[in-house]
Amino acid sequence: MSEFILAQNELEKLLLSLPSEGVILLRGDLASGKTSLIQALLKMLKFDENPNSPTFSLMQSYEKNGKKIYHYDIYQVGLSGILQNGLFENLFEEGLHLVEWGDEALEKALRKMKIKPCIIEIFPLNSKRKYVIYE
Repeated sequence: MSEFILAQNELEKLLLSLPSEGVILLRGDLASGKTSLIQALLKMLKFDENPNSPTFSLMQSYEKNGKKIYHYDIYQVGLSGILQNGLFENLFEEGLHLVEWGDEALEKALRKMKIKPCIIEIFPLNSKRKYVIYE
């Protein structure tokens, strides 16, 4: 477990500690900074896109220089929505999978399939955020 307390312009410290492939589950209340963290990661990696949360499409993917990033928002559908939409199989694809609202049900399903997700919990703290990372 590691912990960071950072402002938006300090996120690179956290981003450099994240895995470059696999599944990262992002947890936090509404407006805690899940999408902002993903936007900062894509910017740091020099992707041209400025992603918004794919709430209605459930998943967006971005590719640059052979690196693929998948961005999921399962707020409204949870694990059952991922399964119903055939997106669970996507989590086995090579690349980095960032899942907003990645809950315990998804975590258990991933672990059952031998995928060990990295989990980031985000808590607002005045003008900063507290990020707790479980690997």
